[in-house]
Amino acid sequence: MSLIVFFIILVFVYGLFSERIERTVITAPIFFTTAGMLMLLFLPEMSANPDKIEIFLLLAEIGLVLLLFTDASRTDLKILMNIRSLPTRLLSLGLLLSILLGALAAVMVFPGLSIWEAGILAAILAPTDAGLGQIIVNSPHVPMKIRQALNVEAGLNDGLSVPFLLFFIAFATVGGEEHSARLSFFIIQQLGYGILVGVGIGLLGGWLLGLAKRKNWMADSWQQLAVVMVPLCCAVIAETVGASMFIAAFVAGLAVQIGYKEVGADSIEFTEEWGQLVNLSIFFLFGVLVVLNFQGFNLKHLLYAVISLTLVRMVPVWIALMGTGLNRATVLFMGWFGPRGLASIVLGLVYLEHATHQSGKTTIQLALMLTVLLSIFAHGLSAMPGINIYTRKLATLPSSAPELEEVKTKT
Repeated sequence: MSLIVFFIILVFVYGLFSERIERTVITAPIFFTTAGMLMLLFLPEMSANPDKIEIFLLLAEIGLVLLLFTDASRTDLKILMNIRSLPTRLLSLGLLLSILLGALAAVMVFPGLSIWEAGILAAILAPTDAGLGQIIVNSPHVPMKIRQALNVEAGLNDGLSVPFLLFFIAFATVGGEEHSARLSFFIIQQLGYGILVGVGIGLLGGWLLGLAKRKNWMADSWQQLAVVMVPLCCAVIAETVGASMFIAAFVAGLAVQIGYKEVGADSIEFTEEWGQLVNLSIFFLFGVLVVLNFQGFNLKHLLYAVISLTLVRMVPVWIALMGTGLNRATVLFMGWFGPRGLASIVLGLVYLEHATHQSGKTTIQLALMLTVLLSIFAHGLSAMPGINIYTRKLATLPSSAPELEEVKTKT
């Protein structure tokens, strides 16, 4: 039985019992990651022939391109205009401190890593995963203000982490003052060209989509597919000119809104349907990779994973939310529910493509995998109990508490 056939059967079986499974604490990422880990029991030849997973690596990149575009396209930029808003605090000071603390923790736990390699690991693990936190975001028991902040943060911090990752990769790969010209070219090519491609395709695609919508040229059944072609076009052109397809897709998602306001709804619908299949395939692949690398894990990797999911996440959130008047229970709740998942997996793959001769490559890979694995299970299994505990605490707060303020949602 091939890897692809096994995954197809798995999706079918999950679909048959999805309603019952979703009533439990078992999330879809937990299910598919576990299935990937157990798959070697049915396909033991995979352990000796891991090259067969290359098709899933391509899916992973496509998945992140679509995710970045969707997150950017559905973001109400007005929410970020107020510098004191919760999402802005988390995406500015919170994100920067997460990368800083993550790098410091990496240097302390893994003395063999260079400062740039430590920064790479921190940048990869900085983004939170909206998919893993879907139970929190969709729960009516969690105040809208808190759900919105966590959702916007997860929607944008993956795209904002990419420039940091590329910057650290450039220094770790090229390095040295004698290579400053080559380093500058790499950064300009990846970031500068990526932004130009994203702005160009986003504006042009948005204008054409908006025009077709106003003139009634476009059938409703084709709207979603037409929108999805925008980030895929970014990926193709960015790859041709040597730019970052992820930067291009993220910027295009912001730019396309100018000409086509309905882009958010169309991209979300596609992501929730076909995009979900891509995401689950990535978690399935991740489970396979965990087992293939299982013998390399040690206590240092576990220690870093625990630090990354607790101190590296919770301390920056606490600092970023100072002065908001939020209850300590709310700050603790928001600090804990910052799961690492899809974006970290794919950003890790991006790094591995560039890290050809780096001494810290294996350490970064194993620390990343164990952190994401721990997050998938820890955050997935604690979501419902965490909501219940937090709900009981909210019941003791006065109606004037900042958590309970009404917020305007994008329509």
